[in-house]
Amino acid sequence: MSANPRVAEYAINEQFINRWSPRAFNPEPISEETLLSFFEAARWAPSAYNSQPWRFLYARRDTPNWQRYLELLVPFNRSWAQHASALVLVISKTSFIAPGASEESPTLWHAFDTGSAWGHLALQASLSGWHTHGMAGFDQAMAREQLKIPEGYELQAMVAIGKLGDKATLAEGLQAREVPSPRKPLAELAAEGDFSL
Repeated sequence: MSANPRVAEYAINEQFINRWSPRAFNPEPISEETLLSFFEAARWAPSAYNSQPWRFLYARRDTPNWQRYLELLVPFNRSWAQHASALVLVISKTSFIAPGASEESPTLWHAFDTGSAWGHLALQASLSGWHTHGMAGFDQAMAREQLKIPEGYELQAMVAIGKLGDKATLAEGLQAREVPSPRKPLAELAAEGDFSL
């Protein structure tokens, strides 16, 4: 990537526009310490009642679990994510024990809070010189069975993590898309008062 075409409408830290989701990765290994530092950032995300519903399962390149995780992806995602350094499954716990309660009750905000943790992970990776790409395209039933995920947990997404690679390794149709994506104008996303978007 030669230049970042993104421009913020209002003053923000550059880390937010510098983070993007490539598909071209350099297939170098990632140390467990580096990967755990991304999860450490996610650990400090805010959550309702401090319930911390997020969970992360992962496989690093060249380890025994790598192929198992790769096979969970739909063929399109597998075609490019095979070059990543790590694959992460993001899960959220769907119940919690409220303060003062003795039994679990539904956590209606588990996906919202887990999204916050994923955002922390993605920003920490970007600040550390790595890239992330979240994916909805994976076999949830297979992941639940193969990775022994019990009921009471919802599978949210998979994430590829790696160093930026050469876009020539991608299928021709993807090469032109290998740039930071634009965003909708803020006026389409935020409104004061009543819904008017």
